[in-house]
Amino acid sequence: MSRPRVAVLGAGANGAGIGADLTRAGHDVTFIEQWPDHVEAMRRDGLRVELPDEVQVTRVNAIHLCEVATLRKPFDIVLVLVKAYDTRWACELIRPLLHADSAVVGVQNGMSIDDVIDIVGPDRALGAVIEISANMFIPGVVERQSPPSKSWFAVGGTTPTSQSRAAAVAELLSTAGTVEVTDDIRSSKWMKLVVNAAELVPSAILGLPLGDAVQVPGMRAFMAEAGREAIRACIADGHRLRPIFGMLDARVDDPEAYADQLINAVLVDFTLPTTRTTVLQDWMKGRRSEVAEINGLVVSVLSPEKAPLNAWVVELARRIEAGELRAEAANAALLLAT
Repeated sequence: MSRPRVAVLGAGANGAGIGADLTRAGHDVTFIEQWPDHVEAMRRDGLRVELPDEVQVTRVNAIHLCEVATLRKPFDIVLVLVKAYDTRWACELIRPLLHADSAVVGVQNGMSIDDVIDIVGPDRALGAVIEISANMFIPGVVERQSPPSKSWFAVGGTTPTSQSRAAAVAELLSTAGTVEVTDDIRSSKWMKLVVNAAELVPSAILGLPLGDAVQVPGMRAFMAEAGREAIRACIADGHRLRPIFGMLDARVDDPEAYADQLINAVLVDFTLPTTRTTVLQDWMKGRRSEVAEINGLVVSVLSPEKAPLNAWVVELARRIEAGELRAEAANAALLLAT
C-alpha cells in the first residue's frame, strides 16, 4: 500500500502522539477528536508534543466528530484510539468511510478487537497491543513520556485476510515505536490486560502516579496478585501466554512468574516517576474509566470468588465514579483490606 490515507480516530494523549509521528513522517493523516477545545487548539497552534528530550510542534489536519459526515474519500487505515467502551459507536461512525480493503485497528486497552469485528467485519478488523506513557490535560498539548524509541506495539488479525494486512499497519506504526506482528492477537492483548489489571486502576484508586503508588507498603504485592488473577483468567478464557514488549526472557512456561515479569517490565521500561495511568487521568477529567473492560473482564471470566482482588478493585472504582469516594492515598488501607 503506497502512502495510505490514515484516520486517527481518538486524538487523546496516545492518539495525538502517534498521529504526530505519522504526520511528521509524511503520511496523509486525519485526526478525528471529540474534545472541541483540543481540535481548535490543534488547528490554531499545531499539536505540541513534549518529549523527554525535545518539544515538537506539528501542523496537523484535525476535525471534530460532527465533521466526519462531511468527508467523502475513504480511509485505507483507521487507528481507533478512543476508550474501549467507546469502540462500537466510533467504528459505526467511520464505517461509511471504509472500502473493502480498509484496515480498522483497535489500538486500545482491553479486548476491543471483538467490538471492531462486530461492526466492520473480521477481514477488516485488527487488534493492537500498545505500550506508551503519555499525559494530556491542556488542549493541543501532549506530554509524551515514552518517545518512539521507548514505545512498543504488537499488531495482528483474526482471519487470513486481516492478518495479511498486519504488515502494512506495522510499517505505518513503526514511525511511532517498535512494532511486532503477532499470529495470536487475542492472546497478546490478554498479556497487556494482565499488566493493566495489576496497575492501572489499583494505582488510580490511590490518586497517585504509578511510581508513587508502588512504593506504598503492600501495594506491590497487591498488584502482583491482581496480575496473577488476570493471567489465570487469560488461560481460563482459552488463550495462551505470549511474549510482549520484545521480552526475550519471557517466562511463558510459568504463568504466575510471567505475570510478575510483565508488571516489572512496565514499571522499569515504560514509566517515569510522574506517570499517571490513563484511569487516573480519566478521573482527574471527570470521565469514567475502563475498569469494566479490564478488571471487570477478569472477574467475568473467573468469578468474584476466584478473582477477589480484581472484584474489589471494580467495586472501589465504582464508588469513586459514583462520587462516594475520592481517589486519594488514604484509600490504601481500604484497597489492601481484602
